Order: sequence, then C-alpha cells, then structure tokens
Amino acid sequence: MTGTAVNAILIVLKFVAGIVGRSSAMVADAVHSLSNFVTDVIVLVFVKIAGKPRDKSHDYGHGKFETLATLIIGLILAVAGVALMINGIKLVIHSLQGNELPCPTWLALVIAVVSILSKEWLYRYTAKKGKEVNSQAVVANAWHHCSDAVSSGGTLVGIAGAMFLGEHWRILDPLAAIVVSFFIIKSGYDIMKPCLNELLEASLPESYEQEILDLVKGIEGIKDVHNLRTRRIGNDIAIDMHAKMDGNQSLVEAHNKATLAEKVLRNRFGDKSIINIHMEPYVGSK
Repeated sequence: MTGTAVNAILIVLKFVAGIVGRSSAMVADAVHSLSNFVTDVIVLVFVKIAGKPRDKSHDYGHGKFETLATLIIGLILAVAGVALMINGIKLVIHSLQGNELPCPTWLALVIAVVSILSKEWLYRYTAKKGKEVNSQAVVANAWHHCSDAVSSGGTLVGIAGAMFLGEHWRILDPLAAIVVSFFIIKSGYDIMKPCLNELLEASLPESYEQEILDLVKGIEGIKDVHNLRTRRIGNDIAIDMHAKMDGNQSLVEAHNKATLAEKVLRNRFGDKSIINIHMEPYVGSK
C-alpha cells in the first residue's frame, strides 16, 4: 500500500511537472511511474491469491499466480521501456530536422530530484519486505522501483543539461529518455525470463538437482535414485523421483526411509516443497 500511495502522488506530480515544466522526458517518466502504479495493484491482488492453501481445483497450491504476476510486471516494464525509447527517438529526429525543443523549467528539475529520492527509499523498503515474506513478486516490484529511480536520474541529467547548457543542448532531454529506456527494457527481460521458464515447466538448475541427488543418496538404505524430475511452483519447488532400496525389507522400513528423505529435502528447500518419492527394489551389486 505504501508503494501504491507514493506512486499515485508521483504520477500526478510528474505529469504536471512535465506539461507545465515543458519536459518531454518528465512526461515519459510519468508514464513509467504509471506502469509502476499498475504493477503495485497487480502485486497486491496476485500475492494474496498465491498465499491461499491448495484446494480441489489447485492440488499444487496457487504459487503460480505469483509467477504470473511477476511475469506481468516484467512485461509492463519492458513495454514502458519501449514506449520511452520511441518517444525519445521521435523528439531527437524532430530536433535534428531543425525544430527547436522547449526548454524545461525548474519545476521539472525539482520533481525529478523528488522522484529519485522517493523511489530510492521505496526500492529499499519494498526489497526488505519482499525478503521478509519470501515473495519474488514483491522483490520484482522493488526492482521496478529501482528502475524508476534510474529513469528519473536520467531524466534529471537531461533536464539539467537542457536548462543550463543552452538551446543546442536541449536534445539531451529526449536523449536521456532513450538511454534510460535500454536499462528499463533490460530489467523487464531479466524479470520475465525466470517466470517464462517456470510457466514452461523448466527443471531446476543442474546444481540444484545434483544437490537433491546427493542429499537423498546420503540416506542410509537408499541405494540409488533415478527418474528425478523438478520444477518450480511460485516460491516453492516440486520434486519427483524413484528411490531404489533393498527389496527384502518391510514396507514400513522402506516408507520410513522415504519419509526421512522428504524431511531432509524440506529442511533444505523449505517446508512447502512438494515431494513425491516412488519406492522400488534395488537390483544390482551396489
């Protein structure tokens, strides 16, 4: 709610400063803040849904709702970056054609400074909260605040240059927006990539899978592990495997070993990890 309130205020201030203060970069920055406002709303809605326990229609819980929210945040961020870039390029072309760009005013400069300070504070606040609740969507939104601070930093440079370096340097205003847009698009891509992997059921990194194998094989009585399958569900992971054991032992003994393996894995990867272990007799000299 804090981020939503701050963003709402900044949106109004930036649009007013951009229009009244004659800064195209500030108007573009206002659009970027508007995307932040939208993602704040998305996070509030989807994180609440993701925290719901599993039910009849979602046997594996609702974790992927948060993944979807994170993907949407990344997409909005990338789209905002592209929009900033296109707007900046149009203004640069307009200037190179001999048209005079308007000179920004002190209002735009002051609001750019206010935006940087408030966004830096929001980034630190949101990142801390995201780590406390172990939410990738909240952490992703923190980086969105950070990117907005960077965007406002570029806007500040462009506005200051256009104001103090003379008429021929007013092109710095749209150029700053173009440079910043690259960083915004990159941030959106970095946020979307792991979400796409998860939604496409990508396996966990090889290092994680090897650690899983080592942990389970380290349990006395489990001879071998095969057919390991892993995937991520929101902030949690799902593990399926076949564990080979002595076929002459009782079902209770085999079950106890499988239960111990589940306990070891949950201690390492979290209590909400979804673990399925299929027991089968071991045949071999190992």
